[in-house]
Amino acid sequence: MRALQIESIGKISAAQVPDPVAGPAEALVSLRAAALNHRDVWIKLGQYAGLKYPCVPGSDGAGVAVAVGQGGDASWIGREVIINPSFAWGPGESAQGPDFSILGLPRQGTLADLIAVPVAQLSAKPAHLSFEEAAALPLAGLTAWRSLLSRARLVGGERVLVTGIGGGVAVFALQFAVASGNEVWVTSSSDEKIRRAVALGAKGGFRYDNEGWAQSAAKAPGPFDVIIDSAGGPGFANLVDVAAPGGRIVFFGATRGNAPELALRKVFWKQLSVLGSTMGSPSDWAAMTEFVGRHSVKPVVGEVFPFARGSEAFDLMERGGQFGKIVIRHDPS
Repeated sequence: MRALQIESIGKISAAQVPDPVAGPAEALVSLRAAALNHRDVWIKLGQYAGLKYPCVPGSDGAGVAVAVGQGGDASWIGREVIINPSFAWGPGESAQGPDFSILGLPRQGTLADLIAVPVAQLSAKPAHLSFEEAAALPLAGLTAWRSLLSRARLVGGERVLVTGIGGGVAVFALQFAVASGNEVWVTSSSDEKIRRAVALGAKGGFRYDNEGWAQSAAKAPGPFDVIIDSAGGPGFANLVDVAAPGGRIVFFGATRGNAPELALRKVFWKQLSVLGSTMGSPSDWAAMTEFVGRHSVKPVVGEVFPFARGSEAFDLMERGGQFGKIVIRHDPS
């Protein structure tokens, strides 16, 4: 079969690799579309633990189940599916267990014609989504859902700030919060991305590269009950300043590094909750996919590349120019 294979640090190319075989309690899925995440770029650049080359990355995929292994539920055969990329979460809801992993490393990922995964990782593709839209949902949607609903425990009528709008998780956080009946604001260094966020239901946004944005935001519209962030770094102190008393700040990444000189007195005086979040549990996955179907949420697909141009999709992700998800379509070979 065809696969986009990382051969060594920084080098990705199309290759012919052996077809996978469905093992016990596994399903073989013929993929129709896959989506990229920053995780795939970090794997390509050698910035991820446990790397072993060559490897086939990809955590997001949608397709058709074509076979099941021994002990697998044969009723999945012929059904359109999406794959939960959160593997072996463990028994607790509060955090993942020691065997937790994410599809695409160490297990071979979705940037290939076929993939074998445990049947338990399959869900029916939401009927209102195309394969490209469905492929955009899993990792980013699950991460956004857990951050907002399981960790921040968002309720309707709250004021939400989503930082760094444009990336997949941030856009899903915006969509989920709007669909849940909340007032949502965003930050970006791009006026165009703020405009696109407003088109999706945001009330407005702030240029985080403008000095004093946090002071302006704290006055109008006022402090935020829930803040979703993936950057960290020096700008994290601004989030403490714009959080409402009793507010919850959830971060699922630290692309700008650690937060230096955090004013802890502000955290305890305002009785803030600062919460970490990673991926999501099977319960999070079930709740997220049900919500997407019930509210007809459509993932924002920024750009679709044919399989033969997969390396260009990685280039776009590395430049950070996308709004929404970058999808690779599995055209027939």
